[in-house]
Amino acid sequence: MANDAVVGKAPRVIPVRRGGDTDPVRARLAAYTEEVVAAVDDTLVAFLDTETDALAAIDPSAGEFATIARDSVLAGGKRLRPTFAYWGWRGVVGGAEPLPPVLPALAALEVLHAFALTHDDVMDSSATRRGRPTAHVAVAAQHVAAGWRGDSGKFGENVAILVGDLCLVWADRLLAQAVLPPARLLAVRRCYDQMRVETVAGQYLDVLGESDPTNWSVERALQVARYKTASYTVRWPLLFGAGLAGVGADSPLIAAYTRYGQAVGEAFQLCDDLLGVYGDPATTGKPAGDLRTGKPTALLMLARSRADHTQRRALDQIGAGADDREVTRLAEVVAETGAVAQVEQMISDRVAEALDALTAPAIDDTARTALAGLATVATHRRA
Repeated sequence: MANDAVVGKAPRVIPVRRGGDTDPVRARLAAYTEEVVAAVDDTLVAFLDTETDALAAIDPSAGEFATIARDSVLAGGKRLRPTFAYWGWRGVVGGAEPLPPVLPALAALEVLHAFALTHDDVMDSSATRRGRPTAHVAVAAQHVAAGWRGDSGKFGENVAILVGDLCLVWADRLLAQAVLPPARLLAVRRCYDQMRVETVAGQYLDVLGESDPTNWSVERALQVARYKTASYTVRWPLLFGAGLAGVGADSPLIAAYTRYGQAVGEAFQLCDDLLGVYGDPATTGKPAGDLRTGKPTALLMLARSRADHTQRRALDQIGAGADDREVTRLAEVVAETGAVAQVEQMISDRVAEALDALTAPAIDDTARTALAGLATVATHRRA
C-alpha cells in the first residue's frame, strides 16, 4: 500500500496555463511542475525517514549508514526522472486523475537515480556531487576523524557501494507501494526492470570506453548516451509513466514517447559532454574533468575526428594528468576544431526531433506543452 501520509492528502492540482502567457519557458514549466516535485519530495522524506528509523532500531551504526543513503537521495537534484514520468502519466490520463496513488512509483525513480550516482561517483573517483563531497569521500573523512584502522579511502568506497545497493533496494520497495491494479503494477515493473538493465549496460560501456579510448568512435559514444543517460533519464521514465496509466505497448503514444525520449535523452547527454569540459564547478556541483580523465565523449571523439595535425598532437595530452593551465588550452583546442559548434547543432537537431514527436494526437495538450518546455530546459542548462 502507498504511504498513508501521502495518499491521505488532497490531490495536488498542477496549474494549467492558457493562451496569452508570455512568461519564459522556464517560468511556465516551474508553474506546471513545482507541485509534483514538492509531492515527490514529501513522499521521499516520509518513506526514507521510516526506513532509516527501521535500520536504526537494529543498530545505531546501521541507522547512521542509512542516514548517509537518505541524504544521498535528498541532497538536491532537479527531479527530472520523476518529472518526465509524471508527464508521461499525465499525458495519458489528463488533468483530473488524482496524483497520490502513483506518487510512490514516481519517487522510486529518484531513489534509483541516487543508486546510479553513488556507484558512478566511486567508478569516476569524483570528489563532489551537487556541490557536496561525494558519499565515498565523506565517509572516508569520517574514517580518518574517528581514527579507525585500515585504508580510509577503501572504507569510503566500500560504504558508498553499500549505500548505492541500499538505494536500489529502497527504490524497489517504494515502487511496490504504488496503488495500482496488480496486473498494471506488474507491467510497470517490467518496464522498470528493462530501464535498469539498459542503464547498467550503458554504464559498462562508459567504463569500457575509458579503458579503450583508441577503439572508440562518435557513434559508440552516442550509444553510451542512449543507454547510460537517455534510457533512464527520459525515454524509460516517460514509458514508465505511460505504464502507470495502463497504456499498452502497441499504443501510438508509446512510439511518440520513445521518439521524444531518445532525442531528448541524447541531447541531455551531449549537454553533459559540454559541461564536462566547459561547465563551472560552482554551478554544476562537480568538477569539469573530462579533459583530465580522457573520457571518450561524443564531444572529444568529434574533436579528434576534426583536428588537424597540430590540434591532434595537443589533444593527445587529454587524460595525461594535465594541469589547470593545460586543461584550459585543451578546451580551447577542442573548440577550435569546430566540435563544440557541431555538438550544439546536434543538441538543437534532437530538440527539434523531440518537438516533432509531440505532434502525436494521443498526447494530452497540457502534457504536450510541458514536455516541449522540458525538452528545452533539460538540454540548455548550466548544471
